[in-house]
Amino acid sequence: MFDDLSEIDAANVVRCARTLLRRPLLRADGPDGELLTLVYRHRFALQDLFARQLGYRLVVERRFARLYKAGPGADDSRGVLGMSPRGYAYVALTMAVLTGIGRQTLLSRLVSDIRAAAVEAGIEVVDDVADRRALTAALRHLVSLGVLHETEGTVDMQTEALITVDTDLLGQLLTGPVAEAPSRERLVELAARPGPRGVEHAVRRKLVENPVVLYADLPAEQAEWLRRNQRKESALLETSFGLYTESRAEGVLAADPEDYLTDLYFPGTSTVARIALLALPELLADEPVAGRHRVVRETLVSVCGRLVEDYPTAWSKQFTDDLERLADEVLELLRRMGLAVLSEDGRLLNAAAHRWVPEPDGDPEREVEQPVVVPEVPGWSLFDELLDGAPDASSARHGRPGAGVPHGTDAGVPHGTGADVPHDKENA
Repeated sequence: MFDDLSEIDAANVVRCARTLLRRPLLRADGPDGELLTLVYRHRFALQDLFARQLGYRLVVERRFARLYKAGPGADDSRGVLGMSPRGYAYVALTMAVLTGIGRQTLLSRLVSDIRAAAVEAGIEVVDDVADRRALTAALRHLVSLGVLHETEGTVDMQTEALITVDTDLLGQLLTGPVAEAPSRERLVELAARPGPRGVEHAVRRKLVENPVVLYADLPAEQAEWLRRNQRKESALLETSFGLYTESRAEGVLAADPEDYLTDLYFPGTSTVARIALLALPELLADEPVAGRHRVVRETLVSVCGRLVEDYPTAWSKQFTDDLERLADEVLELLRRMGLAVLSEDGRLLNAAAHRWVPEPDGDPEREVEQPVVVPEVPGWSLFDELLDGAPDASSARHGRPGAGVPHGTDAGVPHGTGADVPHDKENA
């Protein structure tokens, strides 16, 4: 694919491809916007790369670039952090309202139209704190995408504000074929359908978009295809997107050594992330069944309680005051990481979780520093008179072997101490 490009151009195409995977809606005034010029310069190579390898469509203009990824289907583990289901509903309602509201509008009118659209769609609207938070989160998400601009004021729902709508970006948001979908379920299904190459594109998308892909989670034909093409796919992902893979009996893990493509970090610094990490050894202690460990909720709650008790000042009180909620948050984090799944038997941990089991930095018993014992030199001291056959003071001062100080490790003095000091004025 890069045969017609110079080494520098090929590296720039890979850099742009990684940026678009991380930011599918790339605009000049947004994060990583400085790369938009480079994306535009290499737009044809990038369009060919995404179409051939992943079956994705790429639209590049002077002001923005839009990579149309496949939808996640029924998988809800990779959504926008902090966005509730009601918040997502408000995102969809807001987009519908914005198509006929014009270039500018007042926040109060926009909110009124959104709630009217919700009632028309059969969604109950209750003007309480939770509802206002969900609506505010939806509006802020559209602000972060550049679709809405806070011309005067903010969308915090407290005061009036003047909102400007970027209709060009608004038209680029939806990826699913709305006109072909008679229902919302069908729209989700159509948005997640595989690319032109079927199994090849479907599996490769999973490898690029998910940290862990297990054979047990794939349809039989996709699992068989991945087993047969494992080595070739590893080389392709590294060449095209800078991803490195680890292949195991249970599946394939794709990692970004630069952490740029990572939207969810584990291990992390939050209370939930640290407790999840420290809980892994006990959660993985039992023998796995079909490559998975069953998580007993009572055990997890007990482990969380013991960690909170052992290190009371290390955690945020908003989680430690409610161990049931803390256990739920730990399981949700592991699920979003692809390390846990929900089945008829309850929560199950994937074998890939063993990769993150913490280990001590070293054996404490071996790290106890042993005292250095220098035996007394018999028969003389620095205050003795120099006698025939006795060592001279300069020899004792420099610690040479002839001074009577044992040399080397045999007498308990390790190498690198004063016994090996060279004879020069500076070190003396």
